[in-house]
Amino acid sequence: MKKIVTAGLGLAVLTTASMAASLNDNPNYKKLKNFHPKVKSETCLMCHKGTDAGIVADWQHSKHAKAGVGCVECHVVPKDYPTALKSHPIKGSNWTVAVAVSSLTCAKCHSKEVTEYMNSGHSRGGAQWLAANGSKHGYLMSKLAYNYEGMRGNSKGINGTDGKHMNAGIRKEFQANQNTPRISDLSVANICIQCHGGIVKLDKNGKPDAATWPNDGIGALYPDGGVSNCTSCHSRHKFSAAEARQPGACTNCHLGPDHPDKEVFESSVHGHIFDTNEEDYDFSTGAQKPGKTVRAGTCFTCHMSGINGLHATHNVSERLKWNLWAPKSFERTKGAETAGWAWYKNRKILRGNPKAGNPQGPEAARSEMKQVCATCHEATFTNNYFQRVDAQVTLYNQYRTMAEKMMKELKAKGLIKADVWSDPFFKLDYYLWHHEGRRMRHGAAMGSPDYAHWHGVFQVMQDIREMKDIYDYRMKMYKKYGSAKKALENEVPMPVVTHE
Repeated sequence: MKKIVTAGLGLAVLTTASMAASLNDNPNYKKLKNFHPKVKSETCLMCHKGTDAGIVADWQHSKHAKAGVGCVECHVVPKDYPTALKSHPIKGSNWTVAVAVSSLTCAKCHSKEVTEYMNSGHSRGGAQWLAANGSKHGYLMSKLAYNYEGMRGNSKGINGTDGKHMNAGIRKEFQANQNTPRISDLSVANICIQCHGGIVKLDKNGKPDAATWPNDGIGALYPDGGVSNCTSCHSRHKFSAAEARQPGACTNCHLGPDHPDKEVFESSVHGHIFDTNEEDYDFSTGAQKPGKTVRAGTCFTCHMSGINGLHATHNVSERLKWNLWAPKSFERTKGAETAGWAWYKNRKILRGNPKAGNPQGPEAARSEMKQVCATCHEATFTNNYFQRVDAQVTLYNQYRTMAEKMMKELKAKGLIKADVWSDPFFKLDYYLWHHEGRRMRHGAAMGSPDYAHWHGVFQVMQDIREMKDIYDYRMKMYKKYGSAKKALENEVPMPVVTHE
């Protein structure tokens, strides 16, 4: 086996580690750990065997059932607990049932895994998009989530955004749903929160609101401070680790035009080997051993597994050198995520730390990923590969810098429309980073040349040229009329060619 690179542990790392957040920072965690109700799961099964046969069957085939972990250990809570269902027909003197179960419950037995998860970028999923309202671009992402016409009047939405603010900058003809704000909340429950998560709300009896639950969002925020409920990957009620290690557990969310990891993986050599040789994989164990449990890399192999001397982890950010989803890529230099812990400790919504990665820095992250690669590839192969990845990221950033310069100048002169989604320059700018730019970077990082080029850099190249034409035209019209308003009013319609 070839030795790749090793990284040292500096003083800054020790300082960060000594200040690390802890599960004990939330009193609800201690309350659950020390709570021992006098009731057995057989009490629950008397009814649920008949009413919820599928749930019971999944549980009966789980490791939990074999270990004696049943309904009570996950769903029974103190009567004063934040998620307590007050209206449940069966309850004890000091206990009742919780329908919405957060990762706090999982942490009673799986504290290491939950802590690692909280330090990862996944725990930022819900808080990040909910906190977007406080960003420089105001309510832009919330408007996108609510599809503009999906929120009007006095609706507060799942993130408390006032409908009047949501309406700002929207063309007057888009005024559907004016008097049915509840539809807004329910429609958003079908989209963003199913992958990202939202704030899980309960009514006065503790019953979950349909607008926020059920959801398997990676960063769902629960009333007890829990972040996620682990079902994003370990589907309820079997909670199979083997199932969670399959690529399908990741590609449930990581697919589509904005982050086509599923498609990139499937069109890579790794994906081809997996699709045609599934008998060479054994996901019943986390031990990744070539020739015994794995033939080529999968999502789990590269980002989470204990392979080639690495420790297994639920921190999916730990082996990542770059942030590849941001408008402009940057190295991950800040260690643990913060957004999940902010909710966990104080119920605060923060945008979090997009630079979260390896606590020893980006080169340590790269070294760990190379260590994964070294299981099957020799050093020259691996080192050359990552030189090309870094070059692709650098090239993308150069295009992005051009786009940012034009956007800044147009905004300074008022030459971006108030309803930005009606503005062809803004839409191209969005496609450039959120769709094409991500594909360009992910395609290179995960070994799919078609996504790196035809779905990626080729389309980024087209975006930047179309943006330059619009920029030049608007600057010319601005010079002609001396007014941004007149320049935009007299602009010839410029349809955007989407590059999907």
